[in-house]
Amino acid sequence: MRNKEIKYYSTNRKSPGVSFREALLKGLAPDGGLYFPDSIPGIGKDELKDLAGLEYHQVASSVLGKYTGGEISHNDLDALCRDAYNFDIPLEKVVHRRYIMRLDMGPTASFKDFAARLMSRLMQFFLVRENKHLTILTATSGDTGSAVASAFQGLKNIRVIILFPENEVSAMQRKQMTTLDGNINVIAVKGKFDDCQNLVKQAFTDKTLAHLNLSSANSINIGRLLPQSVYYFYAWSRLALNSDESVTFSVPSGNFGNLMGGLTAKYMGLPVSKFIISTNENREVPEFLKTGIYSAIRPSINCISSAMNVGHPSNLARMVALYNGVMDETGHIIKDPDMDRMKHDLYGISISDNQTRDTIAEVYKKFNILLEPHGAVAWNGLEQYLESEDHERIINDLFICLETAHPAKFPEEIKKNTGHAPVLPPSMTGLEEKTENFLTVENNYEILKNHILNLY
Repeated sequence: MRNKEIKYYSTNRKSPGVSFREALLKGLAPDGGLYFPDSIPGIGKDELKDLAGLEYHQVASSVLGKYTGGEISHNDLDALCRDAYNFDIPLEKVVHRRYIMRLDMGPTASFKDFAARLMSRLMQFFLVRENKHLTILTATSGDTGSAVASAFQGLKNIRVIILFPENEVSAMQRKQMTTLDGNINVIAVKGKFDDCQNLVKQAFTDKTLAHLNLSSANSINIGRLLPQSVYYFYAWSRLALNSDESVTFSVPSGNFGNLMGGLTAKYMGLPVSKFIISTNENREVPEFLKTGIYSAIRPSINCISSAMNVGHPSNLARMVALYNGVMDETGHIIKDPDMDRMKHDLYGISISDNQTRDTIAEVYKKFNILLEPHGAVAWNGLEQYLESEDHERIINDLFICLETAHPAKFPEEIKKNTGHAPVLPPSMTGLEEKTENFLTVENNYEILKNHILNLY
């Protein structure tokens, strides 16, 4: 049976609906909103059962095919997924039925590889077919930049420009993107991640740059968001005892693309009982869940879980939309979401740097398992959630924490808190000897714009 054709609307509700291809290549809607499907396709119980026998790339093709409709054939999508997902997704048991899903086995040792690799292939698929070119302009608070640089390097139809906050990414994260060349251009901004993100959004609404065909590889792009729903299905299919068993995920959350991937999976039909939103000290969303009042944190707080240093998550507009509300790109709520349903699905918790460090030390000492800061935030969030619930009742329930980066990306923190230096994965070996190439600019849009124009 053919899937229903899905249109993608803007969360600002002022732009017309578009196809998957248009949403993917545009990145941001003309009215400054984020694209989101006008209906979320369902996955039935029989389909859920079948996932247990599929490889990861087959799960991806099965799930994402429901969103692409007739724009990409089944065979083409399957080939793109097979090419993108050629690495493992370990599900590491910790205690009882509590697992860590390690999303750090891709080419840049980050969960961002899952979205960036498929998105780059999807974009190239359409651009080659239409003989068009595109400029990717994206901001990163950590791993997005390296994943995007790796995924897009060498693609003839796409130029990439990456902005990162000068002092808020680790040396390894920086070198993973600044040691690549060709169609990859990297810029350090003297500011915060939110500043980088705002510069990107300004560029998208600047009509004088329209000839560059700008698009984004941030999670503001629907092509980044949808592939992130797949690993939730995959983890559940491997660990659930039956097709009716529900799962609780603890998700380290910064710009909230990862969480929105999970929520999308839930509303497709994945049996999720709860998402634990585990943030660092940028606690604007947990506070929103408690009070119903949203207040961005400006400037964002610099924490050791650097990819989560986001004071106003872009994807919050999608989350509000999913719960029948409207939020504009500045964080102003125009229509209140269904807070009761939101609180039913979500549990928000903020974890301090001290708690993060203690968790890294305790998990290593107790279980001989290495967690990096983002994974430690997720694990601590789970522990606090369990303390707030009836522990005896749920001790045998299924819980999965997401670890989003390899511990070797944070060697100083890992060694300081465990006494153990993490072993470099193959993807990070030899980085220190490579030459970096990047530009540093002030947090000023006109300066950035002139630099972009000079590239052409």
